[in-house]
Amino acid sequence: MLSMGGYEPESRPPPSVAEIAAFSAARERMVRDQIAARGVKNSRVLEAMARVPRHAFVPADQRSQSYEDGPLPIGHGQTISQPYIVAFMTAALDPKPGDRVLEIGTGSGYQAAVLAGLVAEVYSIEIVAPLAQRAEADLQRLGYGNVKVRAGDGYRGWPEAAPFDAIIVTCAPEHVPQALVNQLKAGGRMMVPVGPTDGVQELYLLRKRPGGLETRAVLPVRFVPMVTKGPPG
Repeated sequence: MLSMGGYEPESRPPPSVAEIAAFSAARERMVRDQIAARGVKNSRVLEAMARVPRHAFVPADQRSQSYEDGPLPIGHGQTISQPYIVAFMTAALDPKPGDRVLEIGTGSGYQAAVLAGLVAEVYSIEIVAPLAQRAEADLQRLGYGNVKVRAGDGYRGWPEAAPFDAIIVTCAPEHVPQALVNQLKAGGRMMVPVGPTDGVQELYLLRKRPGGLETRAVLPVRFVPMVTKGPPG
């Protein structure tokens, strides 16, 4: 069996009835106190955050911390993002029911699961193959049938599935990859953190207009760096 950094789905026993009830209550508090109270008002996003079992996407030994206000390590030097950041980025992306969305940086699969209930299709790319395999297995097991995952270089996007209504990047490049801009529909939106790998980045909301990209900085953030297997696109 391929080692996935101690995080194989088989190694995580299902939560007990008592744990499920505790997780449900913790998830309600998370949405109320960490997300809605901090200004995220999009009702569809709040409902999605309340539905998705974040505990199903974290390592078993950290399950008790699933709904705390912070990121958690998932192996391979990667993290599952802070719930507020997931909600903030999702709301800013303004997902529509008919959208096809590209995600760069699958990680645990949690962001893809949140998007899955908000849009028609999610295409998600992860450069770390064991993480891609694990996320795909978890998403399938949990019933997120409209998410497609593959291991690949996010700088190159998913050209054969383009164009996309929206793109969300959950790792930080030092510049916006041109290949992703090319794969965005006219009028499409992109959320992407941009900046140095060893410091604070800026989260940008981009819109593809006829005259070029409309760019707006929305939040200082700190994400793991975006990596590539070759010259970036």
